Amino acid sequence: MTEKSWADNVGAVSPRAREEDVELETSPLRPTRLCDYVGQLNTVETLTIAIEAALARDEPLDHLLLHGPPGLGKTTLAHIVARELSAGITITSGPALEKGGDLLGILTHLEDRDVLFVDEIHRLSRSVEEFLYPAMEDFAVDFVFDKGVHARSHRFQLKRFVLVGATTRAGLLSAPLRDRFGIFRSLDFYTEEELVTIARRSAFILDIPMDEAGAAELARRARGTPRIVNRLLKRVRDFAQVRGTGRITRDTVEKALALEGVDEQGLTPLDRRYLNTIIQYYSGGPVGIEAMAATLQEETDTLVDVVEPFLLKIGFLQRTSQGRRVSRAAYQHLKVPVQGEPGL
Repeated sequence: MTEKSWADNVGAVSPRAREEDVELETSPLRPTRLCDYVGQLNTVETLTIAIEAALARDEPLDHLLLHGPPGLGKTTLAHIVARELSAGITITSGPALEKGGDLLGILTHLEDRDVLFVDEIHRLSRSVEEFLYPAMEDFAVDFVFDKGVHARSHRFQLKRFVLVGATTRAGLLSAPLRDRFGIFRSLDFYTEEELVTIARRSAFILDIPMDEAGAAELARRARGTPRIVNRLLKRVRDFAQVRGTGRITRDTVEKALALEGVDEQGLTPLDRRYLNTIIQYYSGGPVGIEAMAATLQEETDTLVDVVEPFLLKIGFLQRTSQGRRVSRAAYQHLKVPVQGEPGL
């Protein structure tokens, strides 16, 4: 039975990639074609048109910048673009490229139409970023031999590659780098209906019996993120096989995720600790992110990239010019008496 026919035959959470997620990224759970990709309809349509046009003209695809919270499919889209172009893909990240020489070694080995995927591209060093400018514009790199009066500049011509950059913070990209991308797409959180489709597809591929109520409950607690719904599915599968009948139902999901500390809104222990800290220590806010990071003893990047996006989406948190504030809805969810003047 093919992957495409699956729909006709099936009646501790963080978006950051972990070792378990690496397995998911290389497993059949990842779609390999744009036609199989669930959600992000405008982005898929834009890429479909751009790829077909580039192939018809025998031109390289414009460089692509993908922006959005972790786990929404930026890496998956990079792999799909490479496959649609019938090209190879090289994967690296901004922090891994410390010097221009690191990037030069990668660029000179790329073939025509190959995809270079740079995750966390906003963390590129300035020297590497400037080295990238002529590579993106002219498919060439400039480097200097010797030093002083004997210095000589040489331009090396590259193959016509496609740079796909991924970032959770588009605002940290420099204007010169951002302007060199021909396609800029922002990925948003998925709807529950889209996550149900992803959960059912993954359950079919992994050969896990699951009813509609179980899929709906998984989707409701997945924080609008495909990576999380697949991770939760694997944890619930374990619970169903060891403590249940082997079939995933709503009751199975509720019991399994109670052990993981994931509540009915998809909040994790860190999410609840974040909100409770603002309520208990800062009277509901406002409070600066640096103060929160110090109080929670967590990295600022973790709070900004992992915790806050979903809390902002569901209206439990507000960002103001004075700092972060907890909303009235968060008080109600946490069953904490309203103090002071919380956000609406």
